[in-house]
Amino acid sequence: MSKGKSLYSLLALISFGIIVYVSYINFIYDPQAEKFLSHKEGLKRPLQLPLWLNVMYVHVVFACMALVTGLLNFSTKLLHRYRKFHRVNGYVYVVSVFMVAFTSGYMAPYSTGGKASSVAFNMLNIIWPFMTGMAIISIRKKRLIQHRKWMIRSFAYCFTNTSIHLITFVIHKGLGFAYVNSYTISIYCSLIILPILAEIVIRVTLPRTKQTSH
Repeated sequence: MSKGKSLYSLLALISFGIIVYVSYINFIYDPQAEKFLSHKEGLKRPLQLPLWLNVMYVHVVFACMALVTGLLNFSTKLLHRYRKFHRVNGYVYVVSVFMVAFTSGYMAPYSTGGKASSVAFNMLNIIWPFMTGMAIISIRKKRLIQHRKWMIRSFAYCFTNTSIHLITFVIHKGLGFAYVNSYTISIYCSLIILPILAEIVIRVTLPRTKQTSH
């Protein structure tokens, strides 16, 4: 099995696990997000809980859609056999990314960790749609390799929430930092780590001759 296929299989397994876990936590185990909201302190504006929860549900659904559609469009078999599906699915991914960014923009001011976390999330809300937009521009210009590279960079941010919670757990439980501080640090760490991982994937999965082509 090639490195690309092995990585795709691993991503598919991880993605499936994330979707199952996130769906269970947000819609079955804690639909009112009581545990997550318990860490929010010193909010400068009152939290309208019903509205915030509805926005969060929309956020979660589109985040899962971005993960699924993004993963499907990296399938070589689907690309070769069902090009129309690949194209339509790609636009669903784009819409999902922008919806995640839009809903995140609403929730950012209420972020755990206050302004520092809010700024980090708003940075993400700019970077992720930008990378996705670059993927669209590249494919419209028939720059297939550049399109794939930008899609890899964009798709990496589908794992932002997972990355944040994993890093928070390590810093909070492993290093003994306060949860709020751990959460804030984890957001900035994710903003750095995820694009680095994307570049590593690009180098591993794309031949060097293609990496430099336009």
